[in-house]
Amino acid sequence: MMHEFKKIIESSKEAKKLGLQTVLASVVDLEGSSYRRPGVRMLIWENGKFTGAVSGGCVEKEINRQAQIVFATGVPRIMTYDGRFRLGCEGILYVLIEPFSPSPFFFDTLETVLLSREPFSLHSYYKKEDSQNINYGSACLFNSNVLSLQGKELNSHKLHVFKQTMTPCNQLIIIGSEHDAVQLCSFATALGWEVTIVTSPMEEKDISHFPGAKKLIAVEPELFPIRDIDKHTAVILMTHSYAKDLKYLLALSTSYPSYLGTLGPSKRREKLLHEFMEHNPEADLDFLENIHGPAGLDIGAETPQEIAISIMAEILAVVRKKQPIKLRDKEKGIHQ
Repeated sequence: MMHEFKKIIESSKEAKKLGLQTVLASVVDLEGSSYRRPGVRMLIWENGKFTGAVSGGCVEKEINRQAQIVFATGVPRIMTYDGRFRLGCEGILYVLIEPFSPSPFFFDTLETVLLSREPFSLHSYYKKEDSQNINYGSACLFNSNVLSLQGKELNSHKLHVFKQTMTPCNQLIIIGSEHDAVQLCSFATALGWEVTIVTSPMEEKDISHFPGAKKLIAVEPELFPIRDIDKHTAVILMTHSYAKDLKYLLALSTSYPSYLGTLGPSKRREKLLHEFMEHNPEADLDFLENIHGPAGLDIGAETPQEIAISIMAEILAVVRKKQPIKLRDKEKGIHQ
């Protein structure tokens, strides 16, 4: 996921400042089932520190051991990890371990792409066997630029390729600044979402009140910047003011977030939608159908923390087009 990749990038920059080399481990193939699917990565520092994880914790020790070989030789390698006899996951992991030393141009290009919230592709080249090869490795495809994560050109002839589309980070816009907004911000940030807090200019709040938030916007509803909303954006109305919620809902009426939630009971939602339609009778039906209220899944939530979990669970289900059920009742695999 993009937020995990961003953490790896930041970690690599930190290691470079300290003069430390880093190695990237990527799960590029899988037979059977595993804790995580191909596309997960971790960065290992030469001093033993690491960022990210590719499993529940059992595979990382072996990856760290084999990473030391890559540090010593500079040659990428594929390691296989048979979880059928160790983890009980009934799967075989194929992990690409490669030196991580992108060029300065790579970092500049990636920063531009992230700011513009554009997707890009990440390709990893390998053979499906325990082996090492100077041409194993990964590269990011930024439109016309193909930039290796090793800082050198790769010859991918006759190699398998794992292709992954890296979409922009999910962002959550929380309109409101009460205690429950702080809790929701905390949980969303922990899940890797980029959080924006929207408050009234009259409120004496700043970003320090919302640990983990990327930015805070103090703006009246009529001036709300809906241009920042894209298909990877979820919005939750939680001002605890009916009048404010209505004004913000009207301001949002020409936007199409992936999820739009409101707090409060069903009667409040119906009243809100009724008044919304009186002010905006030409509103798009798709916009109205995307309003989720009361926001959240019914998990018996009572505390602000539990409510935050309930809301984030519904947002994830909507964004990933899943109908929430107990995993024990799922007939297919967990990741299907």
